[in-house]
Amino acid sequence: MPISQAFFQRSNALLLAVGIAVLVVIVATSLWLTAASERYFGEVTAARAVRSASADLLSLVQDAETGQRGFLLTRDESYLEPYTAAVSRLADQRVRLEQAAARLREVDPILQRVTGALDRKMAELAATVQATRRGDVEAATALVRSGAGKRLMDELRADLNAIVATSETELREAIDAQLTASNRLRWTTIIGAVLILAMAGAASWTIISYTRELVAARREVEVLNIGLEERVRQRTDALVKANEEVQRFAYIVTHDLRAPLVNIMGFTSELEAMFKPIDAYVEAGAAASPEQKAAAEEALRVDVAEAIGFIRSSTRKMDGLINAILKISREGRRELRAESVDLAALIETAAGAVHHQASAEEDGGIAVDSQVPRIVSDRLSLDQIMGNLLDNAIKYRAPDRPIRIAVRTRRERRGWVTIEIEDNGRGIAASDHERVFELFRRSGAQNTAGEGIGLAHVRTMVRNLGGDIAVRSELGKGTTFTVTLPPDLAAYRRSAEA
Repeated sequence: MPISQAFFQRSNALLLAVGIAVLVVIVATSLWLTAASERYFGEVTAARAVRSASADLLSLVQDAETGQRGFLLTRDESYLEPYTAAVSRLADQRVRLEQAAARLREVDPILQRVTGALDRKMAELAATVQATRRGDVEAATALVRSGAGKRLMDELRADLNAIVATSETELREAIDAQLTASNRLRWTTIIGAVLILAMAGAASWTIISYTRELVAARREVEVLNIGLEERVRQRTDALVKANEEVQRFAYIVTHDLRAPLVNIMGFTSELEAMFKPIDAYVEAGAAASPEQKAAAEEALRVDVAEAIGFIRSSTRKMDGLINAILKISREGRRELRAESVDLAALIETAAGAVHHQASAEEDGGIAVDSQVPRIVSDRLSLDQIMGNLLDNAIKYRAPDRPIRIAVRTRRERRGWVTIEIEDNGRGIAASDHERVFELFRRSGAQNTAGEGIGLAHVRTMVRNLGGDIAVRSELGKGTTFTVTLPPDLAAYRRSAEA
């Protein structure tokens, strides 16, 4: 189906609008999913920071306790280095944990307990260290043996582990959410890309198809321009032929119609003379002589009957000529219907209708070689053309040999179709090759019935289809009629009207 300019503009505008809409949706969705991914990444980072800060704080408390126990046992200040380092870093680590846990509201109660327990634990450690430094080892040992420090350490460990567990849960949920957002972003990109590619493909197909049609139209215009001079020449030749045919037709009509009319007028005049003996006999009445009576009877029985017969024959001839003229005229006015015709099947059907006449004798028959399967033309005209030419091949057969007819179809270089009907009949003299196409003209011995309008009718139909017909023949050897037709009658009409 040809693509119109309006359809091309509407389809591309629609595809562009849909493409922009899809692109906007993709961008908006991508921005939203990117923001969500960044948010989830922040949650992952925060959860990891809480987990790391909790683990580091617990490690510092354990280091402080390790240094306190070593100093208590050895009273060597060097064992207090882990304790001293832990105490110096503890405040910063507590701030770090509080800042990291600010986004995890569910750990606030636990963090408050950790703060209290941490203060008490560090106070307990400081008390034992101070008592040991004063030399009151028993007091320091008593504080350790009371179990308060162990309970505080257990509470700290449990609370910090709870914070770590909560942060782990938050971390897994944030990672899962981030993965989901990433997958959605990926699928959004893929689906959007597929939609855009599909629309781009549709737009490309429309553009390519429209461009091809433009290129084809341009080539057709170029071909038309190149062949303009040839078409002008062809049309000039056609007009000259048409003018010659009109002149021949006018001559034939005036001559062939005038001849029987002259006969009628002549025999009418003779009738007047023939009735004189009859009038004389009637006027004489009873006094008429035997000679007058014999003359009147002879004029009535012989002369008048003969004149009426000639008049009737002339009127029949005039009626046949007028009917032939009307037949040609009606064919010229008939509306042609361009349709796809199975040319091979049409020829087979036409050949089948006369095959029994051609194959009545041994070695006789019709051979069909069709290399053009279909043609766009008027089916009725093609059928009448083939039927008439095959009938003529049968009618004008050579009496001394079986009739053989060959029907061939070929496609010429410029695309036109040729149909050849070749027979081995009695042939046509070279001087009659053009004459056989004239109305009421026949060639050779007139031993078959006919009015002389068949080939004139065929040429009229062929030229109505945009083609032409030619004859090659040798007297006594056979005849070949070649019909040349355009492959597409509708396209030929459009070209002719351009």
